[in-house]
Amino acid sequence: MMSRVRTKGTSPELALRSALHSAGIRFRLHRKDLPGKPDIVLPKYEIVIFVHGCFWHHHEGCIKSKMPKTNIEFWQNKIAANVMRDKSNQDDLAKLGWQTLVVWECEIKKDVHGVATQLIVLLSLSKTGNSK
Repeated sequence: MMSRVRTKGTSPELALRSALHSAGIRFRLHRKDLPGKPDIVLPKYEIVIFVHGCFWHHHEGCIKSKMPKTNIEFWQNKIAANVMRDKSNQDDLAKLGWQTLVVWECEIKKDVHGVATQLIVLLSLSKTGNSK
């Protein structure tokens, strides 16, 4: 069952990518030379976007991040490791000069166009530096 869980090309990620592309925002995907292989990379703005699943990355306060009732110790360790790795990747990206944004699965499913609009506003306020 676990082998069916995708890490790339998830439906929330595809929805956000589609909304950004429709708005004329161009990006790169899963750059292997950056820590954590961010889902969406905006080199012009030096911004990376991670689209996190609420369960896998423990979205605090979200109903989808509820811990399973069986094999509790395994899941606590697994999700804690994911959260620690996320933090480490974000710290490493900051040291390299990249701004990190995290967009949660539930936010995208609730209102993908609202999330995309917020990102576009942020980009318009951000610097329009040279490509990396």
